[in-house]
Amino acid sequence: MTFPQYVSHIAEALENRDGFTVAELTSFKHPHSKSHNFMRVPLRELEGYCSEELESPFDEVVAAHVRAIQAVGDNNYNEAFVCQCALVQSFLKGFQTQKDENWGLPILMSLSLDLRWLATQAEKHCDRSKEGEMLEKAADLLMSCFRVCVTDTRASINNTKRWGTMHIVNQLFKIYFRIKALHLCKPLIRAIESSSMLDQFKVSEMVTFRYFTGRKAMFDGDFKQAAAHLTFAFDKCHRHSRRNKHLILIFLIPVKMLLGIVPSPILLRKYHLECYASIAGALCSGNLRELDMGIKQHERFFAKYGIYLILEKLKVIAYRNLFKKVFLLLGTHQLPLQAFSDSLNYVDGSEEISVEEVQCIIANLIDKGYVKGYISHSHQKLVVSKKDPFPLCNTVLQ
Repeated sequence: MTFPQYVSHIAEALENRDGFTVAELTSFKHPHSKSHNFMRVPLRELEGYCSEELESPFDEVVAAHVRAIQAVGDNNYNEAFVCQCALVQSFLKGFQTQKDENWGLPILMSLSLDLRWLATQAEKHCDRSKEGEMLEKAADLLMSCFRVCVTDTRASINNTKRWGTMHIVNQLFKIYFRIKALHLCKPLIRAIESSSMLDQFKVSEMVTFRYFTGRKAMFDGDFKQAAAHLTFAFDKCHRHSRRNKHLILIFLIPVKMLLGIVPSPILLRKYHLECYASIAGALCSGNLRELDMGIKQHERFFAKYGIYLILEKLKVIAYRNLFKKVFLLLGTHQLPLQAFSDSLNYVDGSEEISVEEVQCIIANLIDKGYVKGYISHSHQKLVVSKKDPFPLCNTVLQ
């Protein structure tokens, strides 16, 4: 495709208000972005031809897009990102003036995808002192896109720009999680969850949204909410999207284990997450030593996804499970503290655990609600409730 043919196709699509075709022709996913014909178009000829053939602001949009293509061809991602920012700003000027119509939404979505991609590529080629700067600029521009969409409240449901809010929010989530600015997600989550259109967005967009809101809830310590969001994302994710299901399970599995639900070996093998196998086995048996070994064995993997400290919280569940086994074995509600000390020394074996240390562990379990009872210091016993002395984990984490 020659450059004049390319511009002609865009002009025709604009005349027909065909947002999908324009989006395709201004995307880096389209084959034209790899064409050598576009690399040789001089800047003066480019801008002059676009201004003659295309209506404003699309003359600026197309010119900036071709300049971005040329910059990528020269491996200059910083310049490409600058061009993409100018492109999005030019498009927004025209887009926000469109009343009671949203045919440009596919274009906005496509441009926002390329904006985040180019920001990410530019980050890889910039100085470490400027790390995160490009992504922050992209986020600021995406917030402008979000405001244009979310404030379009007067248009009819079919013509409103609010259909673009979920897509933009998901792009912002990807940036905020990358630059570790999770606190900026909260107002976006509130805006989407309070929307009257919440149940009408595309399933694919909802899956992405729930995936990130689940991760946010997990880092906030709201494990029940995290499990609900991540379970929705996993169940609704397309069955052929194995990679996406794998990513969701990386976070869903530890959250479920904190709620007392252990993954099956079949599930772990299916999604290549055998790194959780030894941890799940140790959790069920209450073997603290194996639990520690399982976490440390895959320490880099868990640290990479930010779940290492979450897995450390499983130790309290392991203590609870081990002590419940002692309770079932002895068959009494008055349990000698020495029995707990012996059980810990048996499964650990690395160093002697005293009765005093056991008292601290049990006191912590009682305080957190994993054990119902009290310690009788005079008799050196744990006296547990006759009704549900070891509550289910998912009832403890309210």
